[in-house]
Amino acid sequence: MSDLSAMDLYEKLTAQGDTVRALKAQKSPKADVDAAVQLLLQMKLDYRRVSGQDYKAGCPPVDGEMLEDHGAAPEDGDDQVDPWSVSSSSAKGVDYDKLIVRFGSSKIDQELVDRIARVTGKTPHRFLRRGVFFSHRDMHQILDAFEKQKSFYLYTGRGPSSEAMHVGHLIPFIFTKWLQDVFDVPLVIQMTDDEKYLWKDLSLDECHRYAVENARDIIACGFDVNKTFIFSDLDYMGASPAFYRNVVKVQKHVTFNQVKGIFGFTDSDCIGKISFPAIQAAPSFSSSFPQIFGERTDVQCLIPCAIDQDPYFRMTRDVAPRIGYPKPALLHSTFFPALQGAQTKMSASEANSSIFLTDSAKQIKNKINKHAFSGGKDTVEEHRKCGGNPDMDVSFMYLSFFLEDDDQLEKIRQQRRAAHRRTEEVFDRDAAAHDRRAPGETQTRDGRDRAAVHEPSQTTLQLLETHRSTFIIIIILTLLCWRLIKLRPPVTNK
Repeated sequence: MSDLSAMDLYEKLTAQGDTVRALKAQKSPKADVDAAVQLLLQMKLDYRRVSGQDYKAGCPPVDGEMLEDHGAAPEDGDDQVDPWSVSSSSAKGVDYDKLIVRFGSSKIDQELVDRIARVTGKTPHRFLRRGVFFSHRDMHQILDAFEKQKSFYLYTGRGPSSEAMHVGHLIPFIFTKWLQDVFDVPLVIQMTDDEKYLWKDLSLDECHRYAVENARDIIACGFDVNKTFIFSDLDYMGASPAFYRNVVKVQKHVTFNQVKGIFGFTDSDCIGKISFPAIQAAPSFSSSFPQIFGERTDVQCLIPCAIDQDPYFRMTRDVAPRIGYPKPALLHSTFFPALQGAQTKMSASEANSSIFLTDSAKQIKNKINKHAFSGGKDTVEEHRKCGGNPDMDVSFMYLSFFLEDDDQLEKIRQQRRAAHRRTEEVFDRDAAAHDRRAPGETQTRDGRDRAAVHEPSQTTLQLLETHRSTFIIIIILTLLCWRLIKLRPPVTNK
């Protein structure tokens, strides 16, 4: 297909998408469906290479446009970061200091981390200690309000584009869980199934089903069942007049030129995309949730999210005072790197770049061993002479997200830099010390016995005994804890 034009590929992709949907509707053999899906994914890669654009159903390629059509082209050497695309030319990944300057946010410095510790009386989360959450807007204002015993609430979300979430998707939810625990505040979680229908080649029913499945995964993070409201846009928009009123208020006060400048919309984008930012903005206002806040319009919102979502909330912060609401505050996270390196974030659309929450221990081991970028040298001799680089080593990056012990992490960092050590030599550790972290519950999120739906725990333990790389163990145990947690039912109304 390399000789086909962008338009030819677009037409073939559209036809292949129809084929996949037909096979699923006919309940064809799994092998046939998988083969059709694999072909579809390969065609999407070819389309992006030829056109410079991601395939979007109903949006033909724009002649002569070789860049993503969702924002201004970055200058030479700049990282590409927007709600739809993240990439960097550096093996170390995105330059977050430059991104702070470009987006106009503030760095989370040690002074702010120390203040959070003083105000909450708790040790700062490892994501704060290690700069995983690195940027903010008005966090000092949130702390001021908390010290004065004024209320605020948390808002985060998920765009459900697949049945299974990957470990990178957990990062904002892990941190949001900690924020809810230490501040003891309400939380709203928006499932943007409408967004995925507008941007992806998916049916409306598929998007809604993915929202339900992803919500169950999110609940497993352990949020306070009495203070958490999870909702689907497709369901809540029609059920909450107050929510829709705020959507309309935002729509009236933001012009097409503004959203075009922020998001890079073009004439070929459907009108649903142009209006969607107002829907993502609405949960930032407490009056969107009268079942939680009554008639109050003055409760400020704190939004933990990845930095690529900031354009939505720059728009929200701009419009909020004009419709009589406080600006939301934000905490921005870095990206969870793909297995192949930090040049791009982990993506659910690239199976070999991601570790999914549903992956078995064997699959996790194989993916990391086959695909994880080590940052090492071409030969053992060269590596021992020059040393390793933990800043480019995916295995070390993953440890920085999941390993709680700061001293142990720093020890591993120094070992990784040592000239005589290779990646697989660095992370050998005693699995038994980590095995004690697994919880004692024996049920899945839907209450069934784990052995009926997952590999027996003994299989995992045997794997940990035979393959003792610490970063694999940590990820396996993290997912094991997630799978074994005994859940309470989700909250849909306060």
